[in-house]
Amino acid sequence: MSRLYFMVLSTEQIIAQTKNWVKEIVIGCGFCPFAHKVFIENTIRYVVIEGTSLHEHPSLALSEMQLLEKDTTIETTLIIFSEAYQQFSAYLQLVQQTEKLSIRKGYEGIFQIASFHPEYIFGDAPEHEASHYTNRSPYPMLHLLREESLSKAISFHPKPEGIPQTNIEFTNKKGIEYMKQLLEKVMKM
Repeated sequence: MSRLYFMVLSTEQIIAQTKNWVKEIVIGCGFCPFAHKVFIENTIRYVVIEGTSLHEHPSLALSEMQLLEKDTTIETTLIIFSEAYQQFSAYLQLVQQTEKLSIRKGYEGIFQIASFHPEYIFGDAPEHEASHYTNRSPYPMLHLLREESLSKAISFHPKPEGIPQTNIEFTNKKGIEYMKQLLEKVMKM
């Protein structure tokens, strides 16, 4: 019988892994052509949520939206769940609840919620497809983006509608093993 050993990481280590993911995968693979600017300007806020108190998490995301609304020096926030939402289906429920709360509180059109998860699967793609790695991350995360900033960045991109297809082509060319190893490497940095 084998034993599994879990290493408890500090908040700083989790943030460091997340920054490595942004640098090496999101920017390095070109998944988001808008990420480099906010990364080098250090205007990404990283928030680690410990514990598994699932009913509070949409409200915590709402609090982050309120902070973003007040503090314009923060361009975007990555909310990182270090322990909760290990199952992708539970995570999808969080995303849905957070989006509903955001709309109810008047943030539709102000903030957009992007989703990332270690086991992310696009509903219309086969389970073992490399393209899922465009949204796979070291931890379950909610990415809060300012709609106005996103619209501005998109307006300067020559072909924003082609970004998803370019990402799919990149991951399919590299293959699932390459993408898996790249994500594992980020976790060890």
